[in-house]
Amino acid sequence: MTFWLDPTKTTEEIAQELLGCLIIKKTEEGICSGWIVETEAYLGEIDAAAHSYGLKKTPRLASMYKKAGTIYIYSMHTHQMLNLVVQEAGIPQAILIRAIEPYTGIELMEERRGKYGVTLTDGPGKLTKALAIDKSDDGASIDEPPLYLSKTHRRIPKEIGVSARIGIPNKGEWTDALLRYTVIGNPYVSRTKGKKDSDLGWTTTIENNY
Repeated sequence: MTFWLDPTKTTEEIAQELLGCLIIKKTEEGICSGWIVETEAYLGEIDAAAHSYGLKKTPRLASMYKKAGTIYIYSMHTHQMLNLVVQEAGIPQAILIRAIEPYTGIELMEERRGKYGVTLTDGPGKLTKALAIDKSDDGASIDEPPLYLSKTHRRIPKEIGVSARIGIPNKGEWTDALLRYTVIGNPYVSRTKGKKDSDLGWTTTIENNY
């Protein structure tokens, strides 16, 4: 069992363990991938910042109530946002993937975005455009193509940062809740000052054991 399908783990734990996972998108144009460097946890029923707060149900939120491993895509300011449902069906908790470090298919990602270097995928709307993630991915499983997480490649962060989520105003205690996780030192983390286009924040090993 992969950790993002493990019902014994909390959403916060999974959000941290997703750091260093390789996310892959296959399209007719080619295959692109990147290492996850930033995530945010959303705790469903109790979380005033979550779409599913109070167990709200709408057609748009249908994927949130499906089994762990379901992809939930929503639009914000014309951008697509990639989320992964991580608890049992009916428990609408999910993790927003906020940034990735490009790995394969970089030229194709640059063509899609018209950007280069660390600004290519250092935000949730940027990474979805670079990987060609859209509403057609909503409701699918993250365990199989065309959008999936690698079961054979993983990087390990040297240190994980914990902070408040971004863009959560006027939500009381949930505005400042420490539910954002980052690979410290990685230049692709969003809103990082003094960025340099270099590979920072990982240990020297890439594990291939899950």
